[in-house]
Amino acid sequence: MHVEDAIRARRSIKRFTDAPVSREQIESLLSAAVLAPNHRLTEPWRFYALGPAAREAYGRVLGGRKAKKITDPAAAQATIDQVAKEHRALPAMIAVAVVQNADPEILAEDHSATMMAIENLSLLAVAMGLGTHIKTGAVMADPAARAVVGARDDERIVAIVNVGVPAETPAQKPRASADSRTTWVP
Repeated sequence: MHVEDAIRARRSIKRFTDAPVSREQIESLLSAAVLAPNHRLTEPWRFYALGPAAREAYGRVLGGRKAKKITDPAAAQATIDQVAKEHRALPAMIAVAVVQNADPEILAEDHSATMMAIENLSLLAVAMGLGTHIKTGAVMADPAARAVVGARDDERIVAIVNVGVPAETPAQKPRASADSRTTWVP
């Protein structure tokens, strides 16, 4: 598959088949990720491949956050259990962290590099017949989520990447053209 085809085919996959993702496939994805450009060759990314128990535990943390909005205790517990079950059933889940740097310029560069690493991973996944769903948000800083992942104190989780064989591939969402977002500066 040509890189342009992978770019055009990449989607956020929300449902996966039951087909497993092998350790070798995950290792291939991570090998592509670490080829991302990174200023000063800081190689700031850290990857945590989560097994079924860790995925379920992460799902319990996420479900607990969602359950805080539910007033009925039984319904709240059902939400936690359902989210935990869904996460355990994922074929693969990779937490991606960035090593924190005290220098704000390096910190910004390293965050950008880590997101480029995730894009490399996602594009290779498409070429391998896999799909990804990149998840970000406040849960990344939750101490319980960090503990499940095993992130060190000097790392910040920037994304969770769910990986698997797509059960369905959504249509591309409308996007503005590049020309509508480009200014040519003489």
